[in-house]
Amino acid sequence: MALVRRIAGPLLESRGIYSCISRTYYLYSPEPFHAYPDRQPKWMNAEEAVSVIKSGHKVYVQGAAATPITLADAMAVYGKKAGLKDVEVVHMHTEGPATYAQPEYKDHFRSNSFFIGANLREPINSGRADCIPIFLGEIPLLFRRNVINLDVALVSVTPPDNHGYCSLGTSVDCARAAVQNAKYIIGLVNKQMPRTFGDGLIHQSHFDAMVAEDRPLPELKKRVMSPEESAIGKHIAQNLVQDGATLQLGIGSIPDAVLAELGSHRDLGIHSEMISDGVVDLMKTGAITNSKKVIHTGKTLSSFCIGSRKLYDFLNNNPSVVMVDVAYSNSEAIIAQNPKVTAINSAIEVDLSGQVVSDSIATRMYSGFGGQVDFIRGAALSQDGKGKPVIALPSQTKKGESKISPFIKEGAGVVTTRAHVHYVVTEFGIAFLFGKSLRQRAYELIKIAHPNHREQLEKAAFDRLKCMPAP
Repeated sequence: MALVRRIAGPLLESRGIYSCISRTYYLYSPEPFHAYPDRQPKWMNAEEAVSVIKSGHKVYVQGAAATPITLADAMAVYGKKAGLKDVEVVHMHTEGPATYAQPEYKDHFRSNSFFIGANLREPINSGRADCIPIFLGEIPLLFRRNVINLDVALVSVTPPDNHGYCSLGTSVDCARAAVQNAKYIIGLVNKQMPRTFGDGLIHQSHFDAMVAEDRPLPELKKRVMSPEESAIGKHIAQNLVQDGATLQLGIGSIPDAVLAELGSHRDLGIHSEMISDGVVDLMKTGAITNSKKVIHTGKTLSSFCIGSRKLYDFLNNNPSVVMVDVAYSNSEAIIAQNPKVTAINSAIEVDLSGQVVSDSIATRMYSGFGGQVDFIRGAALSQDGKGKPVIALPSQTKKGESKISPFIKEGAGVVTTRAHVHYVVTEFGIAFLFGKSLRQRAYELIKIAHPNHREQLEKAAFDRLKCMPAP
């Protein structure tokens, strides 16, 4: 009798999947922390491991710094060689070349992003790949509610410890839900993956195959901050972030600019979907203590991270940081319990009524919903009434076009509605929109627009509202 994972043998047999670990339908628990000491994964090379993938399968690939690039590349090569068809690859933002999404693999694989990374923008906007608009905190529900039935999960983990436990390391996010629900799990066991605490522990007995690796994690290139970004960081740090605040900072140069200005603050806390190098510096200097937080007091909480080797070294075996399931980190009810929640997120465009575009440039898809709405709403609902939802963006593009516009561009998508928005910040100041009428909002936003565009925006506001913007 074939003993297989999670569902009855005949169904998996029809798909050509067999578990190399002895399990029965009745005894196996999908809880990753549950150990089966008498069951061991089979060690093999990457090409052997991915050969379990068949036409029509749905394959999950872990993202950010934990992207299992070796397995993803091997899958692409094997799929083309074996003539696979209709393999759907689902993931958050990934690092590496995303080989499976390149033109020569279009007849074999189709990528489907929950959040678009730079490596998938061209395939998506060329029609070779897909994306799903979804709140970051709801991605695990796709697996847990069987909206997406995963056949195979490719994840990066640490080597097993003395008790057989591996760590999902830098990306727990939706990876935990993926390994709970995938029928077959392949682990890329990387000696350089930092071992993290929280929800990311998975016993080796849950893996069907393991592949050994000793490879540095992908790192973000440090870029020079522009004067505009530095000015935005100062506005937010000096006027909106209070001592004892709990911070969420999205990915990008503006959140980094804010972190760079917080060195003199005290008793800050971190409850965020992601962290980067700037958090490490503030923890080491004592600006971040997490002592005022209600949720995981004393600990920095995140769901995934990407940065430099400095960040990864800091995370390794560091109990002051917990990496959690993104459904937990991004729960509005959880977020709102912390003090002075200050959520800082970037945007591509804001119209004069306060609508925020963050995932697209006109019809061209650029990123995703991410955790912006999760945290904007969580901050607004802060139980102490001191939360600050912040949207930050430079006043104009590198080409000199205003990012504060009369109307959002045709085809662009609203991520954060005008009802969600409280604060909008550019290098020219802070606009407070909560409780403001449309003409008051237009007035506040024009004040922080680039001076080159203010007259034009005022005329456009009059044409739209049939009255002058006013405080």
